[in-house]
Amino acid sequence: MEAGPRVSIEIYRDAWGIPHLRADGARELARAQGRVTARDRAWQLEVERHRAQGTSAAFLGAGALSWDTLARRVRLDDTARRCFRALERRDPETADWVRAYVDGVNDELPGTEAPEFARAGLAPGRWEPWTPLGVWLAVHLLFAGFPAKLWREEAIRHLGPESVGLFATDGPGTSGSNGWLLAGARTTSGHALLAGDPHRYIEDPGVYQQIRLSCPEFDVVGLAVPGIPGIAHFGHTGAVAWSITNAMADYQDLYRERLRRTGAGVEALGPDGLWHRATRHTETIEIAGEPPVEVEIIETERGPVIVGGPEGLDGGVLLEEGTAGAGAARTGTARTQTARTRTPDDTSPDTRTTAHPAPDTPLPFRLALSLRHPPRVTEDLGFSALLPLLRAREVADVDRAFELWAEPVNVVQAADTEGGLLHRVAGYVPVRDEANRTRLVPAWEPGHEWRGRHTTPRAGLVDGVAVMANQRGPATPLGVEFAPPHRADRIAGLLAEKERWSPADMPSIHTDTHLASAQPLLDRATALDDLSPGAAAVRDTLRHWDRRMDASSHEAALYAAVRGAVVRRLAAHPAFAALADPPAYPDVLLPWLGLVPRIAFALEHLLRAEELYGIDRDGTVREALEEVAAEPPRGVWGDTHRLAAWRALPDADRELPALSGDHDCVLCTSAVPGLTDLAARGPAARYVWDLARREDSLWVVPMGASGLPGSAHHHDQLPLWLRGELAPVVTDWRQLTKEGI
Repeated sequence: MEAGPRVSIEIYRDAWGIPHLRADGARELARAQGRVTARDRAWQLEVERHRAQGTSAAFLGAGALSWDTLARRVRLDDTARRCFRALERRDPETADWVRAYVDGVNDELPGTEAPEFARAGLAPGRWEPWTPLGVWLAVHLLFAGFPAKLWREEAIRHLGPESVGLFATDGPGTSGSNGWLLAGARTTSGHALLAGDPHRYIEDPGVYQQIRLSCPEFDVVGLAVPGIPGIAHFGHTGAVAWSITNAMADYQDLYRERLRRTGAGVEALGPDGLWHRATRHTETIEIAGEPPVEVEIIETERGPVIVGGPEGLDGGVLLEEGTAGAGAARTGTARTQTARTRTPDDTSPDTRTTAHPAPDTPLPFRLALSLRHPPRVTEDLGFSALLPLLRAREVADVDRAFELWAEPVNVVQAADTEGGLLHRVAGYVPVRDEANRTRLVPAWEPGHEWRGRHTTPRAGLVDGVAVMANQRGPATPLGVEFAPPHRADRIAGLLAEKERWSPADMPSIHTDTHLASAQPLLDRATALDDLSPGAAAVRDTLRHWDRRMDASSHEAALYAAVRGAVVRRLAAHPAFAALADPPAYPDVLLPWLGLVPRIAFALEHLLRAEELYGIDRDGTVREALEEVAAEPPRGVWGDTHRLAAWRALPDADRELPALSGDHDCVLCTSAVPGLTDLAARGPAARYVWDLARREDSLWVVPMGASGLPGSAHHHDQLPLWLRGELAPVVTDWRQLTKEGI
C-alpha cells in the first residue's frame, strides 16, 4: 500500500510568541490552527466547550450552575448540532474545514500540560465537529442583551413608557467597540488605515488570539476567537482589511408563554387560540461538591423556554396564572391573577408541535418566557462567511462574504489597496412588530411573529472618515438602545485635528481619556452654593478639572467619588423603590436588572431630564459633595480603578493593575459607578491595519499569546497594553522562529 502525499504544516513564532502558520491548503491550515490553539489555550478551549454544553458546573462548582441551566434550557448544544448539519448540506467545504480545525484540537489536547486541569480535577475532553459552533453561540448568546427587555418590562410597569428612553444607554451586559476608517486622502501614505479596539469582558486568557494563517490561497493576519477556525472579526490579507463593532441591533425576542401540563405532556397557547404540544425532556446538571440538579427542557413554537414552566417552578418572577377553557383560550379573556413564580434558568425542546383545540374542562396554566433567536430558527450561524473572508482580495469580496454573516449583528468597515472602502451592517435581524424589539410580547396574541429578514443598511464616509463606536448610525433602524455618542464624537473630533495620520499616531486616539459624559453632573455641582467649606473645595476642584480620567489624576478620583455617591442616593430614592430588588430571575440575567448599574450608566440622562419623578437632583448632588468632603479619596483614580480580568479559576493573590479611562472615554475601561471602581470590561485588543504596507500594521492584547501560566508569553503584552503601546505585526518569515509540529 502506497503512502499518501506528505502534508506540510509549519508553525513559526515571532518575538511575542504569536503563531504564524503555513500549510499546503486551507484544510491543512485549519488543522494546524486547531493544534496550535490547543497548544496555547488548552484550558480556555475546554472551559468554552463545557460552557457551550452546559457542563461547566461539574468542575467550576455551583457558581456556574445558572449559566449551565441557561445553556441547557436555551439548547445551545442542540442548536450547534443543527447548524452544523445544515452547514454540511449548504456548504460542505466549510463544514469539512471546521472538521479539520476540530481534528487539530483533538490531536493536541490529550498532551496538554496546562496546570488548571489538575487544579480543577478535569481531564481534557474530545471536541465534536459542531463544538466550534457551540462556542460561538455561547460567546454571543447574551451579546445582543435580550435580558434588557426584562428591565424595560419592569421599568415600564413601575415608571411608565418614558423610562425606556430615560434609561437607554450602553447597558451593563453589552459589549461594544471603537473603530475608525481613514481613506487614503487622510493618511501619510495615501492608503487607507483601519484602527480600533473591541470592548469585551477582559478574560485571562484573552478572548482574542493574534495569529497568521498562510497557504497558497491566502495569507492573513488577524485576531481569531479561540475555538473558532479562521479570522472572523479583524483581519488583514495584505490586499484588503476589515474590522467590526457591535451594531447594537435587536434580533432576539422574549415571548410570554401560557403553559399547562396535561396527561400527554406540556402545551402552549398559540396566537391561533389553540393549545399546541410543546416538546419537553429533562436533563441532569452535575455540580462539583454538590448533588446534581435536574432541569426540565421545554420548547414552544416560538422557541426554548428560559424562565418559568407549567408550574412556575422556583417562585419569584411576577407572571400570570389562571385557568382557560375553549372559549377563554380563543379570546384571551381567561380569568387571571398575579402570582410570584420563578423557574430554572434554562429550557428548550424540539420544534415538533401538534395543534388541537382547548378542552372543555378548564386546565390551569402559568406563564413562562421563551427566547426566539435567529440561529435556532434559521439553523445558520454565518460560518459560510469565514473562508471567503480569508480569500478576500478586495472590498467587494469582503462585502460578499458579509452577506453570508448571521450572528452577531455587526457594523463592518473595510478597505483595500486599490482605494476601495466599505461601511455597512451585517447579520440577521428579523422583521417583526415594534413591540417585540422593546419588551416581552404575548405568544398567544397574533402579530408578533417573524416576517422575514431586514436588509442591512450601508453608509459612506464623511471627509474621508468613518467612525463606529456603538452610537446611533447605520444600524439605527435595527436597534432600540445605543451607546451615547461621546466616544464616536471624541474620535471624530480628534481625527479632525490633523489632516493626515500614520499608524504610529493611532495610540493617541486609543488611549484618550476625556470624559464628556461628566458634564451634566459637573454643571449641577458647580452651580451649587450654600456648601460647607469642604464641599465647596470639592466643587471648585471639579470646576477646574480637565475632564480626563487618567490613572494618575486626583481630580478624576474625586469626580468618581462624587458620581458614585450621587448614583447610590438616586438608587435609594423612594421613586425607584419598586426597582431596587429585581425579580428573582436566574442569576445569569441579573446584571441587566440591577438598579444601581442602570442608574450609573444612564446618569447623564437622569440629571439632564426636565423632571425626574419628583426627585430633588440638586439636593442629591449637594449631599454627595458633602459626603465626599467628609471622607475624600486620598489617592488617585488608578488607586481604585483597576483591572479585574475574569478567570474561570479565580486567583485571590493576583495583582490588579491600575487603569486610566472610564465607561464613556475612548479608552473605555468600564466599572460600575456606585458599586465598584474595578473594571471588568475594556479593550480586549487594539489594532491598526495599514493598507500601504501590512508590515507597518500594529496590534496588542491585554495579556499575551499564551494561555499557559509560566510561559514567557503568558502576560508579556500586558505592560504594553497598560501603557497604550502596540506591537508590530511581523510578516517577514525570516524574522520568525520555527517550532516543531
